[in-house]
Amino acid sequence: MALSVANTLTGEREAFEADGDVTLYVCGLTVSDEPHLGHARVWVHADVLHRWLDHQGRTVRHVENVTDVNEKIVARVGECGDDERAVAERFTGSVLASMRGLNLRRAEVYPRVSGHVPEVIDLVERLLDRGYAYESNGSVYFDISAFDDYGALSNQSVDDLEAQGDPDERAEKRSPADFALWKAGGVEPDEVRDHARADVDPETAAAGAETWDSPWGEGRPGWHVECSAMATAHLGDTVDVHMGGRDLVFPHHENEVAQSEAATGQQFARYWLHVGLLERDGEKMSSSLGNFLTVPAALEQYGPNVLRTFYLGAAYGTRQTYSGDALAEAEERWERLSRAYDRAVEACDAVDARAKRADGALRGAVEETREQFREAMNDDLNVRVATAALSDLAAATNRHVEAAPPHDYRGLRRAVETFDELGGGVFGLQFDAPTPGAAGLATELVERVLAVREQARAAGDYDRADDLRDALVDAGVEVEDGPEGPSYRISRD
Repeated sequence: MALSVANTLTGEREAFEADGDVTLYVCGLTVSDEPHLGHARVWVHADVLHRWLDHQGRTVRHVENVTDVNEKIVARVGECGDDERAVAERFTGSVLASMRGLNLRRAEVYPRVSGHVPEVIDLVERLLDRGYAYESNGSVYFDISAFDDYGALSNQSVDDLEAQGDPDERAEKRSPADFALWKAGGVEPDEVRDHARADVDPETAAAGAETWDSPWGEGRPGWHVECSAMATAHLGDTVDVHMGGRDLVFPHHENEVAQSEAATGQQFARYWLHVGLLERDGEKMSSSLGNFLTVPAALEQYGPNVLRTFYLGAAYGTRQTYSGDALAEAEERWERLSRAYDRAVEACDAVDARAKRADGALRGAVEETREQFREAMNDDLNVRVATAALSDLAAATNRHVEAAPPHDYRGLRRAVETFDELGGGVFGLQFDAPTPGAAGLATELVERVLAVREQARAAGDYDRADDLRDALVDAGVEVEDGPEGPSYRISRD
C-alpha cells in the first residue's frame, strides 16, 4: 500500500506522487506571542510527515515561514519591545527554541517576511502586469473576479463571499471581497487598539511599525502575498505539499492559490493537507482567547515525549481536545513504551540473551508491528493506529522479558531496532531522554516504589504490597495491575 493523503483541494483521498525531491511548505506563525500547543500540533504533524517521507527514502525540502510583519506584532510594541522588529525577534527566538525542544527536524530554511519584501514587490508587479491586481490610493489589491478558479480550495462561490480586510479599505476596492497585496502607509493607531492586550499607547506602538519603499509609495506587504513570495522563492512555482491549520483554508490559503497561480500560470500546490484545530473547553486554543498553554511551559511540565505522544493520539485531519486528563493519558502511554524499550535493551544486553534462542511470538509481533505501522502511516498518516501497533510491540516485549530465561537475543535486538526506527525515527520520540523537572523525579520515585512492591508480591508478602499500593494512591498515583505488569497514572491536580 502506497502513501495516500486527503487533499483539501479535491476533497478526495489521493495517492501521493512526487517527482524527485518532495517540496513541503508549512505556514508558520505570526510571531506576536509565545507559541502555544495549538501551533505545536501543526508542527508535530508536519514533522511526522517529513520523517515518514524520509523513512520511505524520499528527500524532503521543507520550508516553514516566520511572519514577522503584522499589526498584531505592532500591538505589542512598548510591552514586549521598542519597535516591531524587536518584538518579532523576541518571539521568533521563542518559536525556534520551542521547535528544538519538541525534537522537530530542522526545516531547510525559515524565511521571514522582513527579509523577502523585494520578492513580495516583484510578485505584486507581476500581478499588476497580468491584469489580476489594481492600484488604489497607494495600495494594491487582488481582483478576485479576474481569477476564474477563486473559491475552489475552500469550495465557495464568489457570489457568496463576504468582505475581506479592514472596513477602511472597502471604499477604495472594486469589490469588498478583493484582498490587499500591498498596504499604503504604516499601521494606524486604531489597528493597534484592535489587537492590544496591555496598557499600550496606540500612537507610540504604531510609530514602531516598519514600512518599505515600493513603486506605489511607502507601505507594507499584505498578509497573504507574503507566503506566496516566500514559498516560490525557496521551492519554485509549484510545491508538492502545502500544510497548515484548517482555520487557514479561507481566506489565507485560498488567496495564496489565487495570487500564486495568477502570477506564474502554474499550479501552486499539488496536495493541501490541513491540520485540525486543538480545542480547550470546546473552543479553539488561540492567543486571542487566552485559553492556551505555551510550548515552553508545556515542555517544562511534560517534556517532548509526552507532548508528541499526545499529538500522536489523533489523526492530523481531526480535531483534538486538550485537557489535563488527555495529557495524563499520553504520559501513561509514553511511559509504557519507554519502559518496554528499556526492558528490551536491558534484556538484549544481559547474559541471559542467547544466540540460539528463538521466540516465534516475539519475532512475529515485531514483524506484525512493522507491517501495521507501515499500513497505518500510508493510510493518510494514521498516527493513532500506528501508535497502537507500537503499543502491541511493547506488550509482546514485556511478555518475553517476563518469561523465564534464556531470552531471544535476535528477537530483542529486532524489537529495539523497531522502537528506534519507528518510534524514534518516524515519531520523533527520544527513548533515552529523561523526563523533565518534577515530573521526572515523581516518575522515578513511583517506579522505585512499584519495583519494591513487585518484590514483595514475588516473596508472598501481600500485606506489604498492599500497603505500598495504598501509599501510592494516597499520594495521587493510580495503580492498575495487568497481565504485562503494573501501570500507573500520576494525578496532575
